[in-house]
Amino acid sequence: MSVLVKWPEKQMCVSDTDLSEAVKAVEAAFAKTLESLRVDIGLSEMVEKLYVPMCAWIVHWKEQKKGPLVLGINGAQGAGKSTLFNLLEVTLTEAFGLRVVGFSLDDLYKVRSEREYLSQSVHPLLKTRGVPGTHDVALGIEIIESLVQAEPTTVTKIPVFDKSIDDRCSSAVWQEWTGSADIIVFEGWCVGAIAQDDDALKTPVNRLEEEEDAEGIWRAYVNHHLKTDYAQLFAKIDLMLMLQVPSMQSVFEWRSLQEKKLAERMRYIHDTQQPTDHLRIMDEEEIVRFIQHYERLTRFMLSEMPARADLTLRLNSNHKIDDIRINKWIRQ
Repeated sequence: MSVLVKWPEKQMCVSDTDLSEAVKAVEAAFAKTLESLRVDIGLSEMVEKLYVPMCAWIVHWKEQKKGPLVLGINGAQGAGKSTLFNLLEVTLTEAFGLRVVGFSLDDLYKVRSEREYLSQSVHPLLKTRGVPGTHDVALGIEIIESLVQAEPTTVTKIPVFDKSIDDRCSSAVWQEWTGSADIIVFEGWCVGAIAQDDDALKTPVNRLEEEEDAEGIWRAYVNHHLKTDYAQLFAKIDLMLMLQVPSMQSVFEWRSLQEKKLAERMRYIHDTQQPTDHLRIMDEEEIVRFIQHYERLTRFMLSEMPARADLTLRLNSNHKIDDIRINKWIRQ
């Protein structure tokens, strides 16, 4: 396991004693959830070296503003955003006594019929979920504003998207959150992304753009939405955290692992004699093409976001956090 040695201890707004107690509380909580989170045996050291100090840093920024803090988490496919959210949620709850709610950009995908309409009226590539322009941005803004402004009895409904059927779940199974929260976590592969210069769109970055978007209509549409409605959504974020993957090759490998997990789910559904006709697993060639939908923006974010994200956690090829970069400093 990589040991983090560069975390700036002076950035934490709690005493050594409080930090020690926080570590004990989190470790006790993780003892019950370790198996479900599937975190390796180095968790104890990570709690002490990363998660508790990082959450102490987040808590400081929470204390600087009135009302909930909106924390954005950016990370390419397979980077571990959902696992990081789970770890932050437990740490902030158990060690700092905060109410934490979170949702994913993935849960905001437009329903399949809407994307099919976009594929016919704008560009065929918009049928594939994921890129800016394929999410219900207004719904995302509505959810964040509801959580920020919530009264004690306010119920905020958060959608759920099922990737295995490529469609949004019925509202009957949406997540419901009552009242406000101290920390609102909003995670997604392009959360916090900014638009490219229009000139940068002219040259294709891969075969998909060269062969299926030769006139640049699709990439211009994506970029336009980054400039407009997505910019409004991401402006709601108070603190930006990035999981920086080492390369596009890692994105492919880690996305392949996600596909294997979906295959395991299919086997479980089949074993329980539930219908599986609506489920489909991509082969390697299909995964490559799928990833190419996100390659342009992923490469751009990897090049520019570490310099402006408030906190960047750098991942190595073994999927371990081995370095951190802080751009938002606590005044001493």
